[in-house]
Amino acid sequence: MKDSKLLPKERLSKHIASLPKSGIRDFFELVNNMNGDEEIISLGVGEPDFVTPWNIREAAIYSIEKGHTSYTSNLGLLSLRKAICRYLESDYGCSYCPENECIVTVGVSEAFDLAIRAITNPGDEIIYVEPCYVSYNAEIRMALGVPVALETREENEFSVDVEELRSKVTPKTKAIILNFPCNPTGATINLQQMKAIAEIAIENDILVMSDEIYSELTYEGRLPSIASLPGMKERCIFLHGFSKSFAMTGFRVGFACGPADIIASMMKIHQYSMMCASTSSQEAAEEALKSGRKEMEKMREEYMERRNVMVQGFNRAGLSCFLPRGAFYTFPCIKSTGLKSKDFAMRFLEEYKVAVIPGTAFGKCGEGYVRCCYAASMENIKEAVRRIGLFVNSLKG
Repeated sequence: MKDSKLLPKERLSKHIASLPKSGIRDFFELVNNMNGDEEIISLGVGEPDFVTPWNIREAAIYSIEKGHTSYTSNLGLLSLRKAICRYLESDYGCSYCPENECIVTVGVSEAFDLAIRAITNPGDEIIYVEPCYVSYNAEIRMALGVPVALETREENEFSVDVEELRSKVTPKTKAIILNFPCNPTGATINLQQMKAIAEIAIENDILVMSDEIYSELTYEGRLPSIASLPGMKERCIFLHGFSKSFAMTGFRVGFACGPADIIASMMKIHQYSMMCASTSSQEAAEEALKSGRKEMEKMREEYMERRNVMVQGFNRAGLSCFLPRGAFYTFPCIKSTGLKSKDFAMRFLEEYKVAVIPGTAFGKCGEGYVRCCYAASMENIKEAVRRIGLFVNSLKG
């Protein structure tokens, strides 16, 4: 009898099998294998080191104690959606209808996935700014779209070159993805650039997906959302969540706001996959919007202090480092060491017990850089920059 088993290549989806693993998670398998080593300082995980504020945790506890353990609407709790829309109107200048222009998701990552799948037809081109969060390129490919990278450079403070963006637009362009403040560079854009991007989108009838997960964590004043500019609400999908600004990563609550037809399409996918975000997490998110602002401001002030210490330490070590204006990452240039990004990260981990992420995890133009997260204790940051000085000096010999 013939062997009826399928070979692996025949039973796997070709376009999924061709995707690389996450550069962040792949590298951190190495860190996990060294877990017993207490000397290791991690500057890799993009997660606040603060515990979720007590009043937010308490809201989740009360939700469970009250027996709120059932499904919610696929769109999410209406009370939370109303709170989100009030927040976006007061803080971002965006007006949305909570009944049909807002959906609560399992983290902003799911919101991004839903949005990409809801708008992308096979062959559609999606422009995204690189270096970028590791999911963007992969998510576009999973939706059978064509990723088009718009590279940013240190000499331009990793911001968008508007004319270069314009040159990337073709008749197949469906959307532009923005993520400012940016993971991994901490870069932002100014109002003039934002207006120019909006003009390109309107002129070419292109959608804009604006991932604003780090928008509260800016250090030189916050801009309004691009969705608030004239002519942009109807072509913009606003993506956000509670993980970073409110230190709620484990609660997994995100949201998207946008045109009703796009939100309805996103809801269909959500309905057949996740169904709804956790009820207790949604109630905690509602509490965060109600009373979490003060704690959020405290965290931002501390991040700024940590940023300054880290950047100064890298510069003292002889590594040029752009001063990030938002998020909680630095992206120092390590080209002067003569090492590739992955080699630098590997050696720094093995020889000096500090974990950073190779810049290539965030796209090809990340070569020559590493991402270092300053959502770590000040004590660990000071020790890490001391060790990086020793490491760089050791390479000169």
